[in-house]
Amino acid sequence: MSAIQTRKERERTERRQRIVDTAREIAETEGWDAVTVRKLADRIEYSQPVLYSHFAGKDAIVSAVALVGADELAAAVRQLREAAATPEEGLRAVIRGYLDFARDSAALYDALFLLRTDLRFGPDAPQQLKDAFLELVLTFAPFAPPHDVETFTEVAWSTLHGLATLDRGGRLRPDFRDDRVEILVAQWVRGQ
Repeated sequence: MSAIQTRKERERTERRQRIVDTAREIAETEGWDAVTVRKLADRIEYSQPVLYSHFAGKDAIVSAVALVGADELAAAVRQLREAAATPEEGLRAVIRGYLDFARDSAALYDALFLLRTDLRFGPDAPQQLKDAFLELVLTFAPFAPPHDVETFTEVAWSTLHGLATLDRGGRLRPDFRDDRVEILVAQWVRGQ
């Protein structure tokens, strides 16, 4: 590859990253409804056709932001799990961390789990999604037997997602968050 091709590819990658970063910034400050191709083009000072040369549309942009969210969620879960002295303490920390992530990184959480994207979970998922799921599997694995660990993780993850969604929506009593965490820990630890 020539130096010119290398520079052009680097510039293209940087431009793509700038689009993703700007979409995330707008979503975090104004909500996902405010993220439009026109607004992104104005904000980063590129034409709409330039944006479309990187992304087919908003769903593809949301997908790119979701992959950033998957990386950040995986890193947070890994750090919490590895810092814990026991699997039970790790479970407790991950539950709290997951709920915090959903609340504090709402734009990323929504991109990952609530908004329409081009992403698919499962065997053909992008590596970032596989890595995030693996961190959850490693968290729940000690509590899964006699169940299949991935199926157990899917059920536990669904429970966390439900709690996160209801909590963020103000539909749960805020003073009982720690109680809900302890109930989950007790159920999953005792449920073996």
